[in-house]
Amino acid sequence: MRGLTGLQESAVKPAFGAVISDLREALDSGRELSAAMRRHPTVFSLFYVSMVKVGEMTGRLDEIFLRLSEHLEFEREMRNRVKTALRYPMFVMIAMLVAMIVVNIFVIPAFEKVFAGFGAELPLMTRILLGTSKFFVNYWLLLLVGAIAAIVTFKSFISTKDGRFWWDRFLLRMPIFGRIVSKATLARFARSFALSSKSGVPIVHALTVVASTVDNTFIAASVEQMRDGVERGDSILRTATASKVFTPVVLQMIAVGEETGMLDDLMDEIGGMYEGEVEYELKTLSSNIEPILIVALGIMVLILALGIFVPIWDLGKVALKK
Repeated sequence: MRGLTGLQESAVKPAFGAVISDLREALDSGRELSAAMRRHPTVFSLFYVSMVKVGEMTGRLDEIFLRLSEHLEFEREMRNRVKTALRYPMFVMIAMLVAMIVVNIFVIPAFEKVFAGFGAELPLMTRILLGTSKFFVNYWLLLLVGAIAAIVTFKSFISTKDGRFWWDRFLLRMPIFGRIVSKATLARFARSFALSSKSGVPIVHALTVVASTVDNTFIAASVEQMRDGVERGDSILRTATASKVFTPVVLQMIAVGEETGMLDDLMDEIGGMYEGEVEYELKTLSSNIEPILIVALGIMVLILALGIFVPIWDLGKVALKK
């Protein structure tokens, strides 16, 4: 109670201070800490609450909190690394989108007046650019409404169970980004499973809890299949092989862990291995994306050159001959 009082007084956000106050009141009325935390699912995840419950049952709550602290630090580092790696590509893509809007609204209409003054037949690429610009200028409000409607529809779709499953599976199959998402998710699974196992959680219950922490419904479904297989009496290796989400090296480590009774330690090593691979993928992400961005910029410049500057050059030469 003293510790929670100190946490409440030092809370930076008033909302979190109110949560701590509610925990204190629940404990004062005789409830368990895990039961009090379960009343705040937006603050304490199912995995967090389950670990606290195990700490209460085993009398090792202090160790559980230390391991949860390390786990949350790992999660934060992974998110920060992904955000840092995606900052440059996102900036370039936004700049390209803004450039396309400016060109369609201001640049191409100005050139249209120049082309109309010559009265000559324009190349196909130029006519396409002019038609695109006219459509953009005349129907920009309709395009904006359509874009907003598409975003809202997409968000509504992925908020459903089937839509979320489809989107998470699509993320894993995306080029470049799919590898990062897959390895980061499996690193989270391995770390969470190792933490649960070391804390004394039964394997079936651990797999149930861990499935809710991987933040990918497609891999979560594979973890739940592993749990069902273990409940039927299959080994972790057999169920992990059937899930088809682990590499042969990881499967070999799981086999060794089961044989030696050190599955929790080896799962921790698997998490570290995946974490190292994610770190490498993030470091090389910019170099992998740069060629794609350069090609896209080159195509955009080529279209503008063929559609605008080449006709001006040809019409200029005709005017000089006259």
